[in-house]
Amino acid sequence: MYRFALSAALAAVPLAGMAEELTPVTFGTNWLAQAEHGGFYQSVADGTYAACGLDVTIVSGGPQVNNRALLLADRIQYHMGGDMLQAFNAVAEDIPVVAVAAIFQKHPQVIVAHPDVESWEDLKDKTLLIGDNGFTSYYQWMIAEHGFTTEQRQPYTFNPAPFIADTELAMQGYLSSEPYLVEKEAGFKPNVFLIADNGYSSYATTIEVMQSTIDESPEQVECFVDASLTGWYNYLYGDSAAADAMILEANADMSQDKIDFAKNMMRDEGIVDSGKTLDLGIGAMSDEVIGDFYQKMVDAGVISGDLDWKAAYTLDFTNKKVGMDIKP
Repeated sequence: MYRFALSAALAAVPLAGMAEELTPVTFGTNWLAQAEHGGFYQSVADGTYAACGLDVTIVSGGPQVNNRALLLADRIQYHMGGDMLQAFNAVAEDIPVVAVAAIFQKHPQVIVAHPDVESWEDLKDKTLLIGDNGFTSYYQWMIAEHGFTTEQRQPYTFNPAPFIADTELAMQGYLSSEPYLVEKEAGFKPNVFLIADNGYSSYATTIEVMQSTIDESPEQVECFVDASLTGWYNYLYGDSAAADAMILEANADMSQDKIDFAKNMMRDEGIVDSGKTLDLGIGAMSDEVIGDFYQKMVDAGVISGDLDWKAAYTLDFTNKKVGMDIKP
């Protein structure tokens, strides 16, 4: 667990007796601290959470950490979800977890290829290194919707060396991670294909909360969501130095150049701010987008077609244009 002290910026927040009045809550991320979590750190750093009455602790995820289990056990109050497939699975298992906002409008999953691969279609001529989790989720969609095959897939061991050495291979990755790693280690810029740009329509990096928290403390949920969305605008378009410092302190393997690369990729590719966020604000969600993704997962055989998929989320706390005035 990593506990952050609230920044000096809180001195400017006009709350009498603020230290006594803040409600402590914990937010668990789904991986080690990185720029992809930046807006949440930003709202701790600049006092945005405190301004609406919350004292937020950020707990990093990681290989040996299951923060989602802590959410279910009421050990933490808020959790960073993956994509909507996780939310659908919670409904299927009768677990009352609800997504209340979607930070990533585009899933950052990519296929990384050598420079000779010029299109998504060209990937069909390559052997693809795909991990087991990817094979049972988005790769099933790639098979069903785009004609990729089980035979051309080999397991990905999260080691880019085989890909770097063999031009007949392509591999899975995250937009802000593997492309940077390949360029640094191999000395060439790979071609990168964002699965979201080819129809994988899931939101990602959601804010999850238990239904009981929504029922018992809707004002708290609203505060957390609004402050988080404001933090993301400040992180992407303002001074993020304090948030970056927190990320670096929380993750010894992180570096400022990795943070800068990730932040640029999130902005350039519209990962956070694109589509419906341009009208409704960062964090936007819609029945249309979620329903489209649900149907794609059904068609790919990933999930049941009789699921009450609308129970996986609520639009009550987002789509309110919060923070849009911050954007230049």
